[in-house]
Amino acid sequence: MEDGKAMDYISDLPESIIKSILTLLPIGDAVRTSILSSKWRYRWAKLTDLVFDDKCVFMYNDREVMECSLINFITRVLFLHQGPIRKFQLCSAFLQCCVDIDQWILFLSRGDIEELVLELGEGEWFRVPSCLFNCRKLMRLELIRCELDPPRTFKGFLWLKSLSLHQVLVAPEAIESFISSCPLLESLSLSYFDSLSLTLRSPNLKFLCLEGEFKDICLENTPLLVAVSVSMYMIDDIGEHFEQSSSCNFIKFLGGVPHLERLIGHIYFTKYLSIGDYVGIQPITCSRLKAIELYQVSFEDMTEISVILRLITNAPILKDLQISGSSNALAAAEAPDLDFWEKECPKDCIFKHLKVVKMTDMSGVSHEMEFIKFLLASSPALKMMIITPCVYVTDGRLKMLIELLRFRRASAQAELVFIQD
Repeated sequence: MEDGKAMDYISDLPESIIKSILTLLPIGDAVRTSILSSKWRYRWAKLTDLVFDDKCVFMYNDREVMECSLINFITRVLFLHQGPIRKFQLCSAFLQCCVDIDQWILFLSRGDIEELVLELGEGEWFRVPSCLFNCRKLMRLELIRCELDPPRTFKGFLWLKSLSLHQVLVAPEAIESFISSCPLLESLSLSYFDSLSLTLRSPNLKFLCLEGEFKDICLENTPLLVAVSVSMYMIDDIGEHFEQSSSCNFIKFLGGVPHLERLIGHIYFTKYLSIGDYVGIQPITCSRLKAIELYQVSFEDMTEISVILRLITNAPILKDLQISGSSNALAAAEAPDLDFWEKECPKDCIFKHLKVVKMTDMSGVSHEMEFIKFLLASSPALKMMIITPCVYVTDGRLKMLIELLRFRRASAQAELVFIQD
C-alpha cells in the first residue's frame, strides 16, 4: 500500500502478461476485460486470432434472438478491432446465410488474413462470396457446409498450405483446378463428396484425407505424400460404382508416392485397389511405408487378399499392421481357391521390422486364419499380435483360439492376445 492506496495488481501487470492472458481467453471473455481498468480497455482489440462460436454471447431460447445477438457481437468486435487479423474462425449452429457474413469476409479480404474457418448451421448452405478469393495471403482454409464457386479469373491461393472442404458444394471440374492452383499445399482434406473422379496434381502435398463417394482417385503428381487416409462410400453396385479401366488402380494410387509412411484405407478401399490388371506390371516398392490400417476387408474375396499381400510384401520396413474384417462367414467358407496359400502366397517373404499386428472383427474363416498364420511365420521381430473376434462369433471362439495357438511363430518374443469382449 502506497499513500493509503491499495496497489492495483491487475493494472500493473506487464504488457506481455496481459497479452498472454487475452490470447488464452475465449473472445467473449477477452472483450469483457475492458471493464477491469483503463489499462485493459480495448486491449483485446489488438488480438490477431479471432475465434467465434455460440458461447460468445448469452444463450437465449429464441433462435432469432440468439442469431441477432451473435451477429451484433461479431460485427462490433470487427468494427472496434485495431491492427491485423491473422485468423478468423466462426463455428455456429445458429448462424446460416446472412449478408453480415459476406460483409465480414469482405472486411477480412482487405487485410492479410492467413487462416479462415467457416462452419455454419445445418439449414440453407452458405454461398461463399467471391471476395474470399481476394484473400491472397491465406495459408489455411476450412469450409464446412458451404457452396463454393471459384471465379474464372481466380489464379489460386499462392500461400495456402492447408485446405479442408467438408460437405462443400463445388463443381467436379472446379475442384481439381482449385487444388492445382495452390502450389504450396501440404495438407488436403475432402469429405462427403458425391460421385467424384479425382486426379491430384499437388507436388508439395504431404497429408491427404479423402472421404466420400469417389469413383476414381489418381495420385498423378504427389511425390511428397507422407500420410494418406481414404474412405470410399457408394450407393450402387461395386462393379458399377468404380470407374472401370484397363489401368491398374494399385499402381495408379500407390505408384507415385515414394515417401508414403502411413496408409489408412477404410470401407471399399482394398476393393478399389484390386480393380485393374496387375499381371505383367513392374512391382512397386513402398520403401518408407511403416504403418498400414485397412478396415472392413472381405477375406472371402481373393482379389482383396492379393492386394493386401502385394501391399505388405512391398513395404520392407513395415512396423505396424492393423486390419479389420467384414467377412460373411458362409460366403468365406464357400470361397474358391482355398489352396491359394499353398500355390500363390510368397514363401520366402520375411517382415524384418513388423512388431505389432492387430486383427479385429475376425470371424475365424479359413482365409483369415491362413493370413494370420502367414504373418506369424514370417515376422521374426514381432512383439504382439492382437486378435479380436466378431461380435456374432460366439460358439467358434474357443476353436479359433486353439487353432491360433498351434501356429508356428518366427518370433520367440511374440505375444498373442485374444480379446473376448
